[in-house]
Amino acid sequence: MESGNPLLDDYVLGLCGAERPRVCFLPQASGDADHYIVRFYRAFSAHRCEASHISLFRREQGPDDIRRHLLSQDLIYVGGGSVVSLLGVWRAHGIDAILREAWEAGVILCGLSAGSLCWFAEAVSGFHGAPRRVEGLGLLPFSNCVHYERESDRRESYHRFLREGMRPGYAAEDGAAFHFVGEELCRVVASRPRARGYRLDVSGQRVLEMRIATTYLGERGVAPEAPLPEALSTAVPAA
Repeated sequence: MESGNPLLDDYVLGLCGAERPRVCFLPQASGDADHYIVRFYRAFSAHRCEASHISLFRREQGPDDIRRHLLSQDLIYVGGGSVVSLLGVWRAHGIDAILREAWEAGVILCGLSAGSLCWFAEAVSGFHGAPRRVEGLGLLPFSNCVHYERESDRRESYHRFLREGMRPGYAAEDGAAFHFVGEELCRVVASRPRARGYRLDVSGQRVLEMRIATTYLGERGVAPEAPLPEALSTAVPAA
């Protein structure tokens, strides 16, 4: 839900294959903030979706049977904010188990920032200050770092965590997104022409950072089902 840039939203909706997709928003990373929920409805109502949300901080809102509702969706969209708070409240309410069930049933799961980190086994979170390692839901058996900009604290911390034993994984600059099918990376797409995704591995105490070929969604003719382009660069040591 980038302001004025619907490319990533259009992309995930294109994966649904439904004329009127059922899309449910989970805003717990922001504490179910009203302004975020309003943004969601404005963005997805314009796409002719059957939009809904689930609030765990205000239970007078949303469906009575959360499991049944989530399993009936075409797409579950998770908002940004604190992944630590997000995972804590999900685990307290059993949402983590429901999301795994939805994933195994073929419901499309997506999100930005915390809504990206949560699906991985491990993640780098900088929301509450200095970047820290966080244990995610583990649907994807990798680590993940978002806001992966050059000279950023998150990038430096991610490399340090990898050298300290964090499992290999993926990092995304702002505007880039990873599309997984099951546990396999299908492609990397972006809503900004220069945004990129990266694969990171470790060899001894060296971090190997590979830039993955990324498809800019603003190019004419780009479709959700297109295959992942071949990587443009080889792995090189990074500090």
